[in-house]
Amino acid sequence: MFKIAVFVVAVVAAALAVAWLAETPGTLTVTWLGYEITTSVLAAGLAFAAFVLIAIFLWSLARYLITRPTVVAEMVRKKREKRGLEALTHGLVAVGSGDKSEARKFAAQAQKLLPHEPLSALLGAQAAQLQGDRAAARKIFEQMTDAPETEMLGLRGLFLEARRENENEAARQFAERAMDRKPDLAWSVNALFELQCKVSDWAGALRTLSVAERQRQIDKSLAARRRAVLLTAQAMDAEETDLNRARQLALEAHKLAPDLVPAAEIAGRVMASQGDATRAARVIAKTWEVNPHPDLAFAYAHTRPGEGPHERLKRVKFLQQWSPDPLEGAVAVATAAVEAREWDEARAALEPYIEDRPTARICTLMARIEGGQTGDQGRVREWLARAVRAPRDPAWTADGFVSDQWAPVSPITGELDAFEWKAPVELITNTDDQLVIEDVERAAEEVVNPEHVADDVAENPETDEVEKEIFAPPHAPDDPGPEGTFTEAEAEQDRKYPAPSG
Repeated sequence: MFKIAVFVVAVVAAALAVAWLAETPGTLTVTWLGYEITTSVLAAGLAFAAFVLIAIFLWSLARYLITRPTVVAEMVRKKREKRGLEALTHGLVAVGSGDKSEARKFAAQAQKLLPHEPLSALLGAQAAQLQGDRAAARKIFEQMTDAPETEMLGLRGLFLEARRENENEAARQFAERAMDRKPDLAWSVNALFELQCKVSDWAGALRTLSVAERQRQIDKSLAARRRAVLLTAQAMDAEETDLNRARQLALEAHKLAPDLVPAAEIAGRVMASQGDATRAARVIAKTWEVNPHPDLAFAYAHTRPGEGPHERLKRVKFLQQWSPDPLEGAVAVATAAVEAREWDEARAALEPYIEDRPTARICTLMARIEGGQTGDQGRVREWLARAVRAPRDPAWTADGFVSDQWAPVSPITGELDAFEWKAPVELITNTDDQLVIEDVERAAEEVVNPEHVADDVAENPETDEVEKEIFAPPHAPDDPGPEGTFTEAEAEQDRKYPAPSG
């Protein structure tokens, strides 16, 4: 609207100017090169206007002739680009639908029409993958890594190809190279972390985890948990060679994740072997309060190596008061009482839990109590029969795999921190009742005749695991360990858990 108004005003102004010149008499004389030209002012103005129009026309014509080849080339380029984009679109659709021939055809067209377009190279690699030509796909991805704008895309493709071929070392190198080039890429950081955990490269996994934290690719609480698990794994490896380092790593892991049972167990066990029973008891009790576990009860009972079973029973009874799970506390006390041959105390600890479907662990403890206190073979056989069919006790479980010991990663998937302390899924099996009865009768005889147990287990390595647990001899006092000087790592002081006096 504004432009129209301006045009109208300009036309009106020109008309008024022409009318004014026509009504105003006057002449214009020009003398140039010996010539004298005399004309009216109106004619001179019209001649000047005609000259300007002719100049504009000639300039436009010259410009058109000069720029015409460039315009034609641009038109050809746009047309070529349009055809290339159409080939890319059809090729990606063909790849997505699994049409090998169409994908190959459109990939060739896209590469011809758009040779420098990254998507053309990607389409060619995907078409090669669809046809099963891994070598061609890898070659294309390798070419893509030579250009800065497509390097990350090429590394991603090479990584996926290496994973498909189970070439984990090559995959790790590609992921590490991608992370070094661009650490804010989440896929490279996560992939490298996963591969490092699978091969137990705990130090490398910790470095990668630090990168993920700096790039804010992981939640702080999850990062702390993963760091604690990795430090615990390092502590497990160092426990056999460097007790000071194992202690330091385990304490750091315990500080990051107080509920992590293996970290507290390792820290307590190492400190106890070094004579630092008070700190060992505090660390174990702090974890026990949030996550009670049989291994913690055993470690707490043996924080003072060389103590007898009655002293260990006192320590476990002291620990029981911090248990959020009454069942775990009762089982820990009953186990220590059985080792101390305090049958009445062991029976009293388990009495609240023997009526409503007790677990196999409680049934086996009751069998030991009956065999040790009364020698009643019938009662022992009854408890062993109940143990065979009792609900399963919690165990370290990861991806359906049940283990006696905790591990940093799952043996099935390689996932970090996959093990959970929970009851395994019940397995449906066809158990031969006659065999079960025979095993129970033999086990009952062994309870009332414990002197034959050790020889029988040695001669029969396939003895049922439940019976091995029942008939195992009492734990011998722990080796107090070598005496030497150790540099104590600074541990967090905990006023809530004073160690009981020995």
